[in-house]
Amino acid sequence: MYNKLGRFVLMGIFVLSALVSINYQQYQLAAISGLLFCFILWSHFKHSSVLLASKHFKNSDYDRAEKVLNEVDNPDRLAKSRRGFYEFMRANIALKREDFEKAEFHFQVASRFPLGGKNDKAYVLIHLANLALRKKEGERALAYVEKAKELATSSRALEIITNIENEAKKLAN
Repeated sequence: MYNKLGRFVLMGIFVLSALVSINYQQYQLAAISGLLFCFILWSHFKHSSVLLASKHFKNSDYDRAEKVLNEVDNPDRLAKSRRGFYEFMRANIALKREDFEKAEFHFQVASRFPLGGKNDKAYVLIHLANLALRKKEGERALAYVEKAKELATSSRALEIITNIENEAKKLAN
């Protein structure tokens, strides 16, 4: 759960440790340092700072969450389990800033990756349906609502789905 700079410092420490261990002919310690370096490097590409950003996001500190998310150089390299949360946080931050086009894009990408559970995926589809309603696209909103109905488990989500469905039907007719 380190930021980008922290991971680079840790990798540097492990490389330095491996070099010192080789200098003192402690090859087992050098191998362990090398493995730890490889693990941190792998985690840098596959997990990046998404967990740290989710901590700030959960505390409603969207500016810091966005700053940490900006450290992710290439989101395509993230593990599938992290990519969904990355896109979900990006979409919600864009939604808070009323950048609806960007929010819709990130919610659509997030809908393709696994999230916490079925209910979380249902909320992504609910957001997409809301954004479709905002654009006065009733048919698209109804399609999102149908998919969300299958995934929703909480009564709150079902209530929101019902409200959106009523609005979308009015728009479609």
